Amino acid sequence: MIRITLDDLDDIALGATFLGTGGGGDPYIATLMTRQAITEHGPVTMLSLDEVADDALVFACGNMGAPTVAIEKIMAAGQPPAAVLALEAHLGRQADVLMAFEAGGSNSMMPIYNAAMLGKPMLDADGMGRAFPEMQMVTFSVYGASGSPFALASEHGDTVILNINDDKRAEYIGRGIVIRMGARSAKASYPMDGRTARRVAIPGTTSLCQAIGANLRQSRAGNRDPFTALIEMLAGTHYGHAKVLFKGKVTDLIRETRDGWAIGKVVITDQAQGAFEVEFQNEFLVARQDGRLRAIVPDLICILDSEMAQPITTERLRYGQRVTVMAVSAPPIMRTEQALAVFGPVGFGLPEPFVPVEELD
Repeated sequence: MIRITLDDLDDIALGATFLGTGGGGDPYIATLMTRQAITEHGPVTMLSLDEVADDALVFACGNMGAPTVAIEKIMAAGQPPAAVLALEAHLGRQADVLMAFEAGGSNSMMPIYNAAMLGKPMLDADGMGRAFPEMQMVTFSVYGASGSPFALASEHGDTVILNINDDKRAEYIGRGIVIRMGARSAKASYPMDGRTARRVAIPGTTSLCQAIGANLRQSRAGNRDPFTALIEMLAGTHYGHAKVLFKGKVTDLIRETRDGWAIGKVVITDQAQGAFEVEFQNEFLVARQDGRLRAIVPDLICILDSEMAQPITTERLRYGQRVTVMAVSAPPIMRTEQALAVFGPVGFGLPEPFVPVEELD
């Protein structure tokens, strides 16, 4: 058990932006909200998966929608807790513990924010180990936990409860409601007991966000190569392998909000190395260099500013940026045959099969 204080938030947000692989929503506003919540209500207790009781009721919470919208459409202070309270009212029982459904971007902050606002502990775990664009793309679903019932809440105080017996269909129906809520809503989902959470969740992701953020911050302060330092740090985690794929300048960018997602591609070029292209659907999905596969989901593709090693989200990409592209191997729980069927290349309609990034040159 540890306590998350104001001093921890910036490192968590920075690391979550990296693990967000371009998605999960820009954490800036969510971090400000969480800072205010902790200032008013005090630090948040964070439990490891081993510390949660077998019969504890756990909710996964965060936001659902297009990250590009979140920059212009600020959440209401009561919006994230409203989703948790609506699901509690529906179940007739209060949640004992909250956790993230994804470790990336603003969604990494939502359990901390809700925990502070509602006076609950949170779990150091999530269901993606990164960010993915669709509700069913979590280890919870892969290993048998149901996303339903789940609650959505708008900034106007509207709440909706959905009980759908297939998580992919729940994504389709829920996404339609989110679009009509303005393409951004708060969500509380995947009610499960502590025993199930230990079986289906990816452990240690919030503390990993903090460690990544601290590593990047300390590298900058010490004038150390942040990319080398990060590769060395990740080698000691269950992510295991990381490497730099490409360095260059953003020379082309196609980005649109379609069906509730930010969809497009970015082209990065270097005079000596040629062209490097990354496709995204909220998150970076596949990287190719002159048509050759360099990395593909569920492995992480991360684009960072070359000078400051600041991770860049899809909505913050701009023509002319000097960037470095990194790839990180996903944890083993995300590379099983069952997991790849849900959030591997086939889950996104990509033509290439999954090849671990450590096996690609």
